[in-house]
Amino acid sequence: MGTDTVRERPADDIAERRREQRGWYFYDWACSVYSTSVLTVFLGPYLTSVAKAAADADGFVHPLGVPLRAGSFFAYAVSASVIVAIVVMPLAGAAADRTGRKKPLLAAAAYLGAAATAAMFFLDGDRYLLGGLLLVVANASLAVSMALYNSYLPQIAPPEERDAVSSRGWAFGYASGALVLLANLVLYSAHDTFGVSEGTAVRICLASAGVWWGAFTLIPLARLRDRRTAPAAGPSVHGWRQLAATVRDMRRQPLTLAFLLAYLIYNDGIQTVISQASVYGSEELGLGQSTLIVAVLLVQVLAVAGALGMGRLARSFGAKRTILGSLVAWTLILGAGYFLPAGAPAWFFVLAAGIGLVLGGSQALSRSLFSHLVPPGKEAEYFSAYEMSDRGMSWLGPLLFGLTYQLTGSYRDAIISLVAFFALGFVLLARVPVRRAVRDAGNPVPARI
Repeated sequence: MGTDTVRERPADDIAERRREQRGWYFYDWACSVYSTSVLTVFLGPYLTSVAKAAADADGFVHPLGVPLRAGSFFAYAVSASVIVAIVVMPLAGAAADRTGRKKPLLAAAAYLGAAATAAMFFLDGDRYLLGGLLLVVANASLAVSMALYNSYLPQIAPPEERDAVSSRGWAFGYASGALVLLANLVLYSAHDTFGVSEGTAVRICLASAGVWWGAFTLIPLARLRDRRTAPAAGPSVHGWRQLAATVRDMRRQPLTLAFLLAYLIYNDGIQTVISQASVYGSEELGLGQSTLIVAVLLVQVLAVAGALGMGRLARSFGAKRTILGSLVAWTLILGAGYFLPAGAPAWFFVLAAGIGLVLGGSQALSRSLFSHLVPPGKEAEYFSAYEMSDRGMSWLGPLLFGLTYQLTGSYRDAIISLVAFFALGFVLLARVPVRRAVRDAGNPVPARI
């Protein structure tokens, strides 16, 4: 019995497919508040301050006896989270493809991440190690859940709908992030009025993202459906052996692997900008937390329009050309960021507006383009590899950012070092013949891609 997918059953009821798509959008709505409120706005500066409270006279903390600059701890924790994700995601992806039971795995990952995020309420004083542990658990759980979530896309949308469906999912996520961040801004800015300290207000904002994540995950779990699959042939493998098996299978799809390599590189740059922007704004530019919140809120609002607008551009120019244009824009944004004057929030807002206009579209179109390059029946397994560099899960970018700051003591040098990811990603993506890649994967080629 083959996998019950849109590809194999083109006569599926349209109303049921639309219902499932709407449920799918709501996982972006549920988990994006973590990426926005926690990873992008509050946790970086707050965990850095907690690490500095625990630092020695030279500004170093010593987890497991290893001396680290307190200012680099957050970036290193983000990098560590992907190591955990690399071990777990191939396991989860292969299990989902083998059994067809994605929903229980999605639920487990989502609620573990939501619980770790809610537990950030207890991050105070000098508990930087607790903060690092919760960050690793939450980030790794988000990566696993997003791999499973993304793997539904080829099953709930035919090829001609995927750019639009993927873009709507991202738009839902950014709208959710903007709504919650607005509430966070009210609480943080008026914390005295609410009778709480600034630190307590931050911890409430962190924990509320976990509650939101868990509550709205109920909607996709109610509407998405598992697809039955044929029993897997051969023995099951685990951990690193599963990752190696996935990579070996991808070698039979070299053009898919070529796209994935390009994506992992340029998205590493995107995710590092997202996760480190608040640290750059607070530590290098001397901007207050309220300014950073308003800037990220601006990003969220414009990202909704950017995701939908770039989805329309892709209908005219194709997803590949639209993504390449966005990478040029990212490079220009980083160059402008390097020269931003300290203590000038207006220019930081201009930069935030530029990020918002390209952020959602570059991510949404990358997801939909990759979905065309996945062989039928291997969606979760391939999207596990895809997800290793998504939603703040990148490891090389934060590592380079942290090392550059450790060696130079300058966040400006750290931010400009990320240009390499966009330049190299552009070159590698430009070399991928995507129409042939879609055919080689065994999928129908859309009229424009």
